[in-house]
Amino acid sequence: MIGTQEIIIIALVILLLFGGKKIPELMKGLGKGVKSFKDGVNGIEQDINPDMPKNEKKAE
Repeated sequence: MIGTQEIIIIALVILLLFGGKKIPELMKGLGKGVKSFKDGVNGIEQDINPDMPKNEKKAE
């Protein structure tokens, strides 16, 4: 598992590489990518199982 020290070091390296102004843009892009991926997965699930309502969440 990744500990607190490793997370801090990774965050500092990212801050040094991209700078403080670019990080919000990177996070925004990452969020859009994750949302797009989830929408794609949901679309595939609807294609495979068309009887399932769109708002119903599968049991995990």
